[in-house]
Amino acid sequence: MAKLNVTDLAGANLGEIEVADEVFAAQVKEHLLWEVVRYQRAARRAGTHSTKTRAEVHLTGKKMTKQKGTGGARHGSRRSNIFRGGGSVHGPRPRSYAFSVNKKVMAGALRSALTLRAQKGDLLVVRELALPEIKTKALFQALAKLQAPKTLLVDSGENKNLRISAQNLASSSFLDVRGLNVYDILRFPKLLISETSLRAIEARLNKTAKPVSQETKA
Repeated sequence: MAKLNVTDLAGANLGEIEVADEVFAAQVKEHLLWEVVRYQRAARRAGTHSTKTRAEVHLTGKKMTKQKGTGGARHGSRRSNIFRGGGSVHGPRPRSYAFSVNKKVMAGALRSALTLRAQKGDLLVVRELALPEIKTKALFQALAKLQAPKTLLVDSGENKNLRISAQNLASSSFLDVRGLNVYDILRFPKLLISETSLRAIEARLNKTAKPVSQETKA
């Protein structure tokens, strides 16, 4: 089984823990990372862009010139798209950019992202992410000791002191373990997670994971 170092918020080494190879030493599938990040970013798009058609612009509907005798084109309305201020043709309309990704792809991409951070030594496990009080400065100093000034902090949403203390950090962010996702993991160079949350993620992702064979690991 793979092993990860465990520290405290002061940076002191507290030993090692064994973690499932199926979650933290899986095969990194970059195409799954790409697909899930694209899915998450598409779902976040507002899709509220809109242009006005000729039926929606506020211009006169009166015929511009008489039908015959002018020597010019026979235009019927100033609302046409060929005139300044006229309506748009085939312009963007409100729409949803979201598309579906199945659960196995989501789980596989999350395992790939966690493995990627673990392989590079950017997955930091802390025994307890407990702060005595709500204080951003104390959290900032702790991250400096851990050499993780830009990091994604992952713990239970009930950890109020950590959650509120992280709100004013310029380069780091807090995320509830229940909402851990590929896009946020890849946005930050470091992933800082409590041991309890790590075990929760491991149990969740290990249910559908296929065992890692020795040939695959080699």
